[in-house]
Order: sequence, then C-alpha cells, then structure tokens
Amino acid sequence: MICFFTSSPMVPDTLDLNPANGFIHRLHLAVPYPCRALYVCSDPEDWEKTDLYADSTAECLERAGFAFTEFAVLDGRNAGDAAQLIENAQFIILAGGHVPTQNAFFRAIGLRDLLAGFDGVLMGISAGSMNSADTVYAHPELEGEAVDPDYERFLPGLGLTDVNIIPHFNTIAGDTLDGLDLFDDIAIPDSEGRAFLVLPDGSYVLSEDGKETLYGEAYLIADGRMEQLTEDGGELPLED
Repeated sequence: MICFFTSSPMVPDTLDLNPANGFIHRLHLAVPYPCRALYVCSDPEDWEKTDLYADSTAECLERAGFAFTEFAVLDGRNAGDAAQLIENAQFIILAGGHVPTQNAFFRAIGLRDLLAGFDGVLMGISAGSMNSADTVYAHPELEGEAVDPDYERFLPGLGLTDVNIIPHFNTIAGDTLDGLDLFDDIAIPDSEGRAFLVLPDGSYVLSEDGKETLYGEAYLIADGRMEQLTEDGGELPLED
C-alpha cells in the first residue's frame, strides 16, 4: 500500500489540486490511470455533505489529470458492502471531517482489518489522515470538547502509520476553543510523552515501501515543546 497523508490536497477555496511540494507529480506516479476509486466518508449519516464532498474531490482530481472508471462512495447507506467496495478499489480516499465521528464509523465497519490486504493507493484528507494512525490524537475541534472531561483525545485508529498529524496549521494557528488556545493550551500540553506532526495545507507525508517521508513545511510538537521541522519545499525522511 502507498499512502499519502495530507492536511488538505486542494488549493484553499478552489477545486484545484495543490501542486506544492511535488504532490500532484507523486500522486500521478502512484495512482493507476484510469482507476477505480472509493471515497470513504467522515459522517455515515450526513449523506448530502458526503455526496457534495465526494463530487468535489472527484472533480478536483479529474481537473489535475486523473481518470476514473468508477468513483464509489462508502457511508451509512452501503456500510454492509464495505468489504466488497474496498476489495474492488485501487485508490481509496479517506475524507476530512470530525475525527471522532469518522473514527466510530471506521471501527463499526472494521476498516482496519479490511485494509490489511489492500495493496493500492490511499489518500487521507485531514481527519482521514489523523484516523490513519495506530493511536489517533483527536485534537478537540468542536465547542465543548476541550473542556469535556469525558471527551476521548486518544482513540484506536487504522494502524497505517505511527505519525499523529494535526492538519490546517495555516488556518488554525492562534485560534481558541472553549477559551483555550488550540496549541498553547491543548496540543502542546497533550504532547507530554507523545509527538504530533503539525501540517499546513500543501504539506503531506508519503508512506511507501515501509518508509515515510515528509514533504513541505511542518512543525513538531513533542514533550511539551513545539519547533519547526521543515520549510515549504523541504523534504525529510521520518524515522521510527
């Protein structure tokens, strides 16, 4: 399996795939032409939003030169067909959205086990990248989550990577939730004994042949500290 773990693969506020850091080039090298694609939702019950984002993702990829013999969607309407849909797919896209909601859906359909035999290409978008980790860091994002003592910040994930990604640094840096700074008061304290990779849109991690490489600007939060790892255009092999 080849995996692209992105913050967002699109140029903000457009339907254009982001060429930054060689992303489109490397994705073209990995994805068959044409291919059978499967878009896996974030909320299995929000069918309208799922169809909207699936359509826009397909259009974005097609505009960048990708072609599909099939672009299927997996959500609550056909969850019982998950095994067959994954077996048929050559390119799987894990949608962005609310991490705990998507995580619960992934566990309900047994996606971790279903992906064990998948040998195609997988692309995570935001929450999809976050839920690809072995142990997921579900960074609080909705009102009330940051101060809820019962909110689970660490969840079992798909086990496709050990990297915990916090996406959209370019848009959420300096933001607050429940009166707390997303980084200074939440993510950085949560990093004691752990490490989080913070990505702006346009940066990504490529996992191939057992090796992971970071492309683009990124920051590391670990053991209560945050530092910049790379600049835009940078490339860094990630070690275990």
